[in-house]
Amino acid sequence: MFERIMSMFSTVAAEEHGSVLLVFVIGVLFGGIIQYTRADKFEKIAGFAMLKDTVVPKMLFLAIGLASIGLYFLVEAGYATYHVKPVLLGGLIIGGIIFGVAMAIMGKCPGTGPVSIAEGRIDVMVGAIGGILGGLVFTLYYDQFKLLMGPSFGNITLTSMFVGHETLAVLLFGIGLVVISILIPLREEFDEADLEQLNDKS
Repeated sequence: MFERIMSMFSTVAAEEHGSVLLVFVIGVLFGGIIQYTRADKFEKIAGFAMLKDTVVPKMLFLAIGLASIGLYFLVEAGYATYHVKPVLLGGLIIGGIIFGVAMAIMGKCPGTGPVSIAEGRIDVMVGAIGGILGGLVFTLYYDQFKLLMGPSFGNITLTSMFVGHETLAVLLFGIGLVVISILIPLREEFDEADLEQLNDKS
């Protein structure tokens, strides 16, 4: 068990994501953007799930579109690397269901959860502890869980599907998502701050 846990840390350290300072700065910027858009609020995620609030999908489409283009050119220039995981259909289906159920219950995702914890949300802290324990169980018994993941379809990427036209494919994909984020009409439900103001007035 100890060897498997240590190998997990060794794998992460070998990814060469940059200096600790750079990772910290990027994390601060990411957290600031999440707080600015209030995407860490339960009401935003719940509103998104009920198609009554579009802040989260607008942010996601914009972020994925810009990041896709930026990461592609950074990798091409040799300033970044990424490790593509193989497509395991069974694992994707099971993981997607677990992720969706957990997100519906907590109203958070792995990105917005730490921001809520930093704001003092105890309920999210409980969910994070559960997630860490779940990850530990998965790591320790990975060989057994691997049987549920099904056959591997290989490392499929957008660029591998359009060999010879990689740059054009990435640009069209990224710009398309940015355009979608702009075209989605902005709809916002009440959040906690709005409800508190209404209660104070009443």
